[in-house]
Amino acid sequence: MKRIGLTFVVLIAIIFLGHFAGRGTRVSDARAENRSQISPPSGVRDFTLKDLEGHGEESLGQFKGKIVLVNFWATWCGPCRVEIPWLMALQEKYGRQGFTVLGVAMDEEGKSAVAPFIQKERFKLGTNSQPVNYPILIGNDDVAEKFGGLVGLPTTILISQDGRRVKRIDGLLSYDEVDKTIQSLLETSAR
Repeated sequence: MKRIGLTFVVLIAIIFLGHFAGRGTRVSDARAENRSQISPPSGVRDFTLKDLEGHGEESLGQFKGKIVLVNFWATWCGPCRVEIPWLMALQEKYGRQGFTVLGVAMDEEGKSAVAPFIQKERFKLGTNSQPVNYPILIGNDDVAEKFGGLVGLPTTILISQDGRRVKRIDGLLSYDEVDKTIQSLLETSAR
């Protein structure tokens, strides 16, 4: 009888831990949706960040009229590395239709950590391995605060053509979900 009781307790513990383990890497969609609904109608405040070459700066304002997916990430972040090929696929699929991904690297070491990573790493896109195909910017806490702060990495914010925050995803994103949202935004703007 004690063995059955112990087995039952272990089974309940496994179910409980399994349920909450998934929550550690990704915030629920309902919570992410609530965050996007709280944002002011005016959208996201503009920011300016340095590119990897140090030649210039990119600002959110220069992408006005485009759908922008801002992805906060770091070179040491495992889920961030998982997302990179998905973001590259979205950039390739929608880039000519008024969409861009902006990768905002949040490594404490800044350019000295990010530039070698971007130069060296290749990611599977289709049948080929390629370098990242979207702009990578060096982020900072001030820019993260303009998006409501970061709970963790990756954090992704999808911004519509009119500058409105449409979706915020804390943790690993769902490629299919983001793909459908981008398609919907493009269809809405085509009407």
